[in-house]
Amino acid sequence: MGQASAATGSARVHNLADLVTRAAVLHGSRCAFVAGEQRPTWTEFAVAVSRRAAALREHGLQPGERLALMLPNTLDFPLHYFAALRAGLVVVPVNNGYTAPELQHVVSDSGAAAMVTDGPGSQVVTGIRASLPELRHVIAPDELALSGDTGSEAAEAVRGDEDLAVLIYTSGTSGRPKGAMLSHRAMLSNLEQVGAIEPTPVTERDVVLLVLPMFHIYGLNVGLGMQVWAGATGVVVERFEPLGCLRSMAAERVSVLAGAPPMFVVWSRTDPEDLRRGFADVRVALSGAAPLPAAALAAIRELTAVAVYEGYGLTETAPVLTSTLVAKRPKPGSIGRPVPGVELALWDADNQPVDPDEDEDTGQIAVRGANLFSGYWPDGRDGPDAEGWLATGDLGFLDDDGDLHLVDRLKDLILVSGFNVYPQEVEAVLLAHPGISDVAVVGMPDELTGESVRAVVVPALDVAPTEEELMRYCARSLARFKCPTAVAFVPDLPHSVTGKVSRARLREMGF
Repeated sequence: MGQASAATGSARVHNLADLVTRAAVLHGSRCAFVAGEQRPTWTEFAVAVSRRAAALREHGLQPGERLALMLPNTLDFPLHYFAALRAGLVVVPVNNGYTAPELQHVVSDSGAAAMVTDGPGSQVVTGIRASLPELRHVIAPDELALSGDTGSEAAEAVRGDEDLAVLIYTSGTSGRPKGAMLSHRAMLSNLEQVGAIEPTPVTERDVVLLVLPMFHIYGLNVGLGMQVWAGATGVVVERFEPLGCLRSMAAERVSVLAGAPPMFVVWSRTDPEDLRRGFADVRVALSGAAPLPAAALAAIRELTAVAVYEGYGLTETAPVLTSTLVAKRPKPGSIGRPVPGVELALWDADNQPVDPDEDEDTGQIAVRGANLFSGYWPDGRDGPDAEGWLATGDLGFLDDDGDLHLVDRLKDLILVSGFNVYPQEVEAVLLAHPGISDVAVVGMPDELTGESVRAVVVPALDVAPTEEELMRYCARSLARFKCPTAVAFVPDLPHSVTGKVSRARLREMGF
């Protein structure tokens, strides 16, 4: 166990909700969260979690059933996340920007029995209910508060260890989003692995900025998870607004922040005095989900004297695999070394270790550790192999210092601000437009978001639809980050002999 783990109590934690109980025992009178005017202590938060867990059980929800959590970054998210886990439910975090078709797929595929959302009467939610009879309850947080405040407190957390804790949907590399099955063991193991980095990234004395979306694995287990694991104070911010975040950081004396590259890029261009005030107490700054431009990393360090450490991980690994924190120094272009407890290898095309003696230094990144998922819902397909190894689908190489560098992805996954976008889903939406006969979707470099989505379209009519028309059309069915930000019109697309669009040839053509 890591340094902070020993400091925060040695009692065995089986269920993620046990972290709240542990924090209440060890730090009961200290502030757990700052969320606007709300500042519950750990004791108060733990009581509220137990009462909401009891309220969920009063709705007839049984251990092992799935509960979709569609909430913004407010105190309601961690409250109902841990309450559901304490009640033995499986949490399905849902992007609260999803359109009705996207939401319907996740709720239907997961077989969710209930949804907690602050918009139970919204058009998106009401639009899917009629076709989902298994969704027995759509509950507003206030409804659970009324029920839980009059009910008895829940008993000890139900389920844990190898039981499924979180079913989080990820695009993978093709097809519709798949549910990655993360057990309590996987999620807790990654917290222990990150906590074992020396010095410990988050301690009970820290104030952690929680601005990353908690429905995303990065915000969920690196932001919220590490904060609760350490018994630190979390400053909950609903959405990233550069100057507002800096002011909150200064006011609350934030010492740890986990962010995405677009945040640091924007901050690197803001007023230096505002930036320095916001970063005055920051001792650990983490960036993940996508590569951080070297210029932004250098600017933040020059203006604030704060080093930004980069990491790498997957939804399927809960998520952290490597970090430059392990070597105690940022290195532009590097994603660091494996965190304690994670093994890493580079494989060739035959899933054998690359052979440096044959001048091979680049291979597919494969990993092994207790933080790996249990495969994809519902049958565990494509999980770790018989020896516990998982091929990530990413290509990388190790430099002379042993630090990992990402080269490319084996597939055509597009990363927009750390969120997965797969071309096939966007293409399917566009192909339904009567003015399109063929389309290919590719990623293009974007200084702010890492990548953005470009659609290469073959018109079906003499008068092609406009770029603006197609963007509006996509916005009806796709979350904003999946929508094309650019559209190019071509007379035809390059295809392989099997009839598939050749994205490699598209890139050669400059797309």
